[in-house]
Amino acid sequence: MSGGGPPRKRNFKIEAFKHRVELDPKYAERTWKVLEHAITNLKQRRLQHNASGLSFEELYRSAYNMVLHKYGEKLYDGLQNTMTWRLKEISKLIEAAQGGLFLEELNAKWMDHNKALQMIRDILMYMDRTYVPTSHRTPVHELGLNLWRDHIIHSPMIHSRLLDTLLDLIHRERMGEVINRGLMRSITKMLMDLGPAVYQDDFEKPFLEVSASFYSGESQGYIECCDCGNYLKKAERRLNEEMERVSHYLDAGSEAKITSVVEKEMIANHMHRLVHMENSGLVNMLIDDKYEDLGRMYALFRRVPDGLSTLRDVMTSYLRETGKQLVTDPERLKDPVEFVQCLLNEKDKHDKIINVAFGNDKTFQNALNSSFEYFINLNNRSPEFISLYVDDKLRKGLKGATEEDVEVILDKVMMLFRYLQEKDVFEKYYKQHLAKRLLSGKTVSDDTERSMIVKLKTECGYQFTSKLEGMFTDMKTSQDTMQDFYAKKADELGDGPTLDVHILTTGSWPTQPSPPCNLPPEILTVCEKFRAYYLGTHSGRRLTWQTNMGTADIKATFGKGQKHELNVSTYQMCVLMLFNSADGLTYKEIEQATEIPASDLKRCLQSLACVKGKNVLRKEPMSKDISEDDTFYFNDKFTSKLVKVKIGTVVAQKESEPEKQETRQRVEEDRKPQIEAAIVRIMKSRRVLDHNSIVSEVTKQLQARFLPNPVVIKKRIESLIEREFLERDKVDRKLYRYLA
Repeated sequence: MSGGGPPRKRNFKIEAFKHRVELDPKYAERTWKVLEHAITNLKQRRLQHNASGLSFEELYRSAYNMVLHKYGEKLYDGLQNTMTWRLKEISKLIEAAQGGLFLEELNAKWMDHNKALQMIRDILMYMDRTYVPTSHRTPVHELGLNLWRDHIIHSPMIHSRLLDTLLDLIHRERMGEVINRGLMRSITKMLMDLGPAVYQDDFEKPFLEVSASFYSGESQGYIECCDCGNYLKKAERRLNEEMERVSHYLDAGSEAKITSVVEKEMIANHMHRLVHMENSGLVNMLIDDKYEDLGRMYALFRRVPDGLSTLRDVMTSYLRETGKQLVTDPERLKDPVEFVQCLLNEKDKHDKIINVAFGNDKTFQNALNSSFEYFINLNNRSPEFISLYVDDKLRKGLKGATEEDVEVILDKVMMLFRYLQEKDVFEKYYKQHLAKRLLSGKTVSDDTERSMIVKLKTECGYQFTSKLEGMFTDMKTSQDTMQDFYAKKADELGDGPTLDVHILTTGSWPTQPSPPCNLPPEILTVCEKFRAYYLGTHSGRRLTWQTNMGTADIKATFGKGQKHELNVSTYQMCVLMLFNSADGLTYKEIEQATEIPASDLKRCLQSLACVKGKNVLRKEPMSKDISEDDTFYFNDKFTSKLVKVKIGTVVAQKESEPEKQETRQRVEEDRKPQIEAAIVRIMKSRRVLDHNSIVSEVTKQLQARFLPNPVVIKKRIESLIEREFLERDKVDRKLYRYLA
């Protein structure tokens, strides 16, 4: 060895043992006999003292050596044959078990088999790890389960008996008997351990078929003798029982399947009969507010296909029918406030049902909304009636109510308002009613009035409420103007009548041109002074007296010196002042002296002479109606407990037929420019469009205010063509072109 480098490492090599050891030819047979004896003992539950006297470690080593020496096949086949023989013996023991002991015997033998199988698997672990995978054989534990399945569960004498016993026990439990649930759980778990297919094919499928038959018969019996509410309780109870049964002793995967069977047989198959059941179906539940039954019906019907849509359809049809009867009932129409209150009550009632019983289901809420929208618009007076309801509440109905109560009522009214297709008609009436409230000082509070206007503004935009807001502005301006007038003209006015003028901007207020009546000279003098003051302060303006809208307070002395202060309309004041200079006047004389329009004069005289307790005039001949031949006298004998007596004008709360026609006509006229503006907006952006598309687009744009009539839209298009905003296409006459 030379050099000073590190010594070279020598590689060691272990070679196979050269001397061949001869194996005892009877080794495999002898070893298997020992193992077979041990396996048999294990199967017979002699686990602690096996006859071979060998420990588990020695048994494991014996099995290990057999596999090591290529006797794996002998070991595996021997195991299979031994277990098969033993299971056939066990099968006979199980078959021999009588009555209720059958399941207990089966379960006990299964537990033994399982324990033995675990020990056998431990002893043959090496074979399981090496021989089984390479030879593509079934692992020991799985083999033991398969053999149990084939020789026990699928044994001709056990198979049908097992199924019949399980189904009988379930049937008995359904009929109210108490069964051994623990034993049932062990048996069904055994079937699952043998593989889901065994559980499903040998138990679950027949179980579901028998259950379907059972519930089909039971539901038929129930539906013949129970009302809807009781039937649903029984169906709910059965459903809960089946879910409880699954949780106690069936496989969790069975829950969806068995509940589906109950749902189909007890609910889906009788769905239509249940909802339409006479005296107890869905409609009766809705009428009687049966929240619990409705909630149960909703919960059960949502489990089946088309269940909720069936409920919704029946509810919608009922709502539309009852709503239609409500809005077309002549008796209801006599009192607009009561009419709207009925609508609100119906809405509250069904809102509560949907909230409490139907889990606030949005699809049911939508069905409720569409039903209300349908029937509210069947009555073309709904906008007027809703406005009258608000008028009633804002005049007197909300006295003593808290702010929260007021908001709740207004919000409910807004809900009905949203259903209206003709919101512009509501606006017309609301403007008239608001004007009367403001001018007569009869509003509950300005805050409440403004709150309502804010709600309308939020719903429909500024344009909808701009005139209403203008009315409030006028009231404030009038107040300031009157203060200034009296401050500057106090000396000129002296002790004459006190005047309070409301200056109304034309356009903001729903004033009708009406001929002014002849005012008493005392009043006329003050009026002229105010006119001179106002026109002197505001140049370029014009004042027109609206005598049909005013009120007056006059002092009157009756017989025996009894004094009263009468609160009357301007027309009534004009009539009463005539009696300062005459004891009796004919209708014609009064008409000539005052020049009040005939219809107004008759109402005015009726309220002064024909209303008991307010009759400051008397008429001859005495009757309820006013005729042109009547004569009127100052009633000296008038008495009242009150010092201040308010004499209202006899006037229908609702519009008369001619007034209704006039309002409708004004609404139609107001709609024309809106429809035209919408057409021009659309055509300006689209340039060319066919007729149907224009109608569709215009409807979409205007439906927030009203539902335009396609015939009216066509007329407005014709008008725009005449005025050269649009033209028809030269080739296709259905097309319109925008002319810039």
